[in-house]
Amino acid sequence: MSGDKPIELPSEAELAEMSRDDLVKLGTKLDGVELVHYEEKFPVPGTRAERRAQRSVAAWFMVSALSGLAFLGVFLFWPWEYESPFNESGHFLHNLYNPLIGLFLGLSVVALGVGALLYTKKFLPDELAVQQRHDGPSAAVDRATLVAELADAGDRSGIGRRSLIKRTAGLGAGVLGLGVAAVPLGALMKNPHTDSETKASLWHTSWKPEKPGEKVYLRRHTGNFHEVSLVRPEDVEPGGFETVFPFRESERDDEHALVAALKRADAPVMLIRMRPNQAITKRAGQEDFNHGDLYAYSKICTHLGCPTSLFEQQTGLLLCPCHQSQFDVFEYAKPRFGPATRPLPQLPITVDEEGYLVARSDFIEAVGPAFWERKS
Repeated sequence: MSGDKPIELPSEAELAEMSRDDLVKLGTKLDGVELVHYEEKFPVPGTRAERRAQRSVAAWFMVSALSGLAFLGVFLFWPWEYESPFNESGHFLHNLYNPLIGLFLGLSVVALGVGALLYTKKFLPDELAVQQRHDGPSAAVDRATLVAELADAGDRSGIGRRSLIKRTAGLGAGVLGLGVAAVPLGALMKNPHTDSETKASLWHTSWKPEKPGEKVYLRRHTGNFHEVSLVRPEDVEPGGFETVFPFRESERDDEHALVAALKRADAPVMLIRMRPNQAITKRAGQEDFNHGDLYAYSKICTHLGCPTSLFEQQTGLLLCPCHQSQFDVFEYAKPRFGPATRPLPQLPITVDEEGYLVARSDFIEAVGPAFWERKS
């Protein structure tokens, strides 16, 4: 084996004049490598068997590319917004969104991996080598011969002359890369300043009136998405609370709107009735947002958007069960514990001429977690 006696190293001038084959042979000797067995998969280029193998590998890479394109198409253009179960066609398409996203992304990854493994199995030469390992850093001659060995391995694998495989592999990997990049970037494609005065923007919620003078009632969810149950002040006991949602008379006979109003992430509001004579500290500029002992706060935690659904009557603390943030409703829902740093936004409420609780306006600040443009 090599290594039995010292190998005479070439000079820099001799090294520069050596061919790549000479460098490969020298590199194996310097690395203490003995080639025991070496066999090309296709010694004669261009045979039918080689072309069949090439097409099979390219087919997998093409499946990866097409699946990646399908993933992008579903991610960007498939109907994803909630559809009522009563809308059979729309609800069916809506339910297919997540399965199709997972199917096409998974198929793209698997097909790319299968193509790479199949190429290794069908085209890379069978080689058995024994190497004597050594300690210490590599010399300049070792680095030069390593580059030559890598280039030679690429040539011997035949990837350079198999343009079909190169193109399909590049296409599959490129499309998959676009799909992977689309997932984190997709949420950044919405500009919160576009149509910022609509309830669809980040600055407003579904409590915003759609036209001047429109009443937005406080509606409880009874379990029946199509039942409209409005709230009066006397419905809430002192120390009690309930979750309410926005309702407009224009939605009464619209099944889709009735369901959608209960599904919007920014809709839930905690309506709390304080006990008599309870000392309350109000937020500056929001002293008249309550109606008597009734206070309404967004249910969306200002940390990461979980529901602040646990209320402790004695201490007045609203608890977010996700990360244990606590908000003091006796002091304008100010955070007392946990990772949340901003108070829960307060919804201004009053009572209409029929005695029902209504929102006086939308929240005067964005609800939920922070985003780049949010200043507070």
